[in-house]
Amino acid sequence: MLKYVLILVNILCLVLGQTSWKIGLGNMHVHGNLIQKFIQFVFSPFIFLGFVLYILATVIWMYLLSKLPLSFLYPLQSVAYVLALFVGLFLFKEQIPITRWVGTAVILAGVYLVVK
Repeated sequence: MLKYVLILVNILCLVLGQTSWKIGLGNMHVHGNLIQKFIQFVFSPFIFLGFVLYILATVIWMYLLSKLPLSFLYPLQSVAYVLALFVGLFLFKEQIPITRWVGTAVILAGVYLVVK
């Protein structure tokens, strides 16, 4: 049971990290020379949060890799694509074409087969 919770936390960290970066980049108004722009980018709260979430996801991933087969873990991470689709739909108000919904269903069917 713990392995599934950690897999879910890993996936959530990945999706929330990407979401944070998307928000941060959308709010970014950089100015100055190249070094100043880099500092503004790295220390933007949302960009920084995205980095922290990715570091946490990486630590969890390394732990999971030490306990479970890669051939089991890696397909399960595709659930991140599914969650990101819903983030795009609800948070960013993106239009999702039918082909993307079908692809999402295929991903979920694949995850079901891997877990079964």
